[in-house]
Amino acid sequence: MSAEIPASREVPKENRFKVWRQTRPFWAGLFTIIGGVPIAYLPYGDMRLGNITLAMKTTAGSGALIIGVLLITLGLTMWYQPIVRVFAGVATIVLALVSIPVSNFGGLVIGFLFALIGGGMSVAWAPAPPIEESADAEHDGRPEASGEAAHASGSETQAVVAAGVPEQREAYGEPLTDTTTDAKGGRNSAG
Repeated sequence: MSAEIPASREVPKENRFKVWRQTRPFWAGLFTIIGGVPIAYLPYGDMRLGNITLAMKTTAGSGALIIGVLLITLGLTMWYQPIVRVFAGVATIVLALVSIPVSNFGGLVIGFLFALIGGGMSVAWAPAPPIEESADAEHDGRPEASGEAAHASGSETQAVVAAGVPEQREAYGEPLTDTTTDAKGGRNSAG
């Protein structure tokens, strides 16, 4: 599934956003974007309290704007390119830490905390394993055998048990021995 196609055409329109959201670190991107907004805005914004104007302009305003825009870009990257989620998460954490001295204590700590949490969520997020559908697992509408009914078919049970045990094999055409001193006269062949 690519970023250009939000969801499969088979998915009902009501569930397309849900499917799109579940295939990428959505909340990590949202937290990162929310964290970037106060970091970028506060050095340039001002608040009016009645007749009093509070300006929070700093000399490092351009650095704060760059950090805020980069955090917003990294949040969008987490959404639309989930393959680079670890890089985006680490970069988000680094930028959040850099925003503390550069941008009014990281956007009055609000932007810093949102960006830090978003970066951590991005690094920790992993896609769900794909569901494998095999030709032999077609369902004919009958309930599957369970319990004692499964033991009645001996060959199927042995195949399932054998599938879980790794096969022992010979190394490079030579039979394996029980002790390491018997193998190749006791010499190490690691090289």
